[in-house]
Amino acid sequence: MKPIYLYLSVFLISTISYSQTDYSASKEHPFGLANPEAPQELRDFQPLIGKCNCKSTSRNPDQSWAEAIDMTWEWKYIMNGMAVQDETIKSDGKHSGSIRQFIADSSKWYVHYYSSGSPTTKLPTWEGNKKENGNIVLYKEQKAPNGTDGFFRLTFYDISTSGYKWIGEWVDKTETVTFPTWKIDCKRVTDEKSDLTVIKDNISAFSKAYMSGNINDLVNMYTDDGKIFPNNLKILEGKTDLKSYWTIPEGVKILHHKVTPTEIKIENDIAYDYGYYEGKTLTKEKEEISWQGKYIIIWKKINNEWKIYLDIWNNVRP
Repeated sequence: MKPIYLYLSVFLISTISYSQTDYSASKEHPFGLANPEAPQELRDFQPLIGKCNCKSTSRNPDQSWAEAIDMTWEWKYIMNGMAVQDETIKSDGKHSGSIRQFIADSSKWYVHYYSSGSPTTKLPTWEGNKKENGNIVLYKEQKAPNGTDGFFRLTFYDISTSGYKWIGEWVDKTETVTFPTWKIDCKRVTDEKSDLTVIKDNISAFSKAYMSGNINDLVNMYTDDGKIFPNNLKILEGKTDLKSYWTIPEGVKILHHKVTPTEIKIENDIAYDYGYYEGKTLTKEKEEISWQGKYIIIWKKINNEWKIYLDIWNNVRP
């Protein structure tokens, strides 16, 4: 018989391990949960937790407004629900993020910002609070180009379950003079499919397009610089070469085409997909020929659409 303290030790260790990650992101809660032991103010950002599709607009060098670019803004609880982290992925490749902590001793939010375009050894920090009107306002001291003292002020406003707006602007110390330089409008897509579901749907759509002979739809599933690696042929690249390859000869019909992924692994805007395929062709001579093989596909997410970038396959014997 094992000593009772051994069972207690195992129980305590497992309980502590569980509690340490109780509020972290999980399959059930992909954006985590607020830890009940965290300051109540941690929930200021609760309406923003999750993922939104946004339009980001900033100033041109001549101070006119540039065209809006697409971006996603994702928020989650981190450190077992004791802080908030957000990340923006922009279509122009200039990504950014921040870590947000509420420090009870100073009754303020502290936001540490970082970006792919301007890495730094010391992260800039904004400070602020949620206001009575529901806006979240943050400040960082910054002089105007003419040397006037002031702040760069960030404001989240029009916050609701359907989305929110954000504006970055220089203000003077009295906040009577303002000059906006950046604005973002975000909409939450509550019925948005998961990336994995979208890729699987695209795989099915590829087979459907091939069997129906809709080659334009099939080729449009590739990126503009998409490449295929057919058996015993050179690498083919671009929509023209791909359309030429996939076009079904007159009198030939694809009776069956099915792709069965073994694994699809998604890392940010790249997905790695491999598995098996099978099909059946009706030749001009009315002969049915079955075939099968294995494949690897590299998917890219471009402007929120998953497209095939690299596509390699080869036949296997029945």
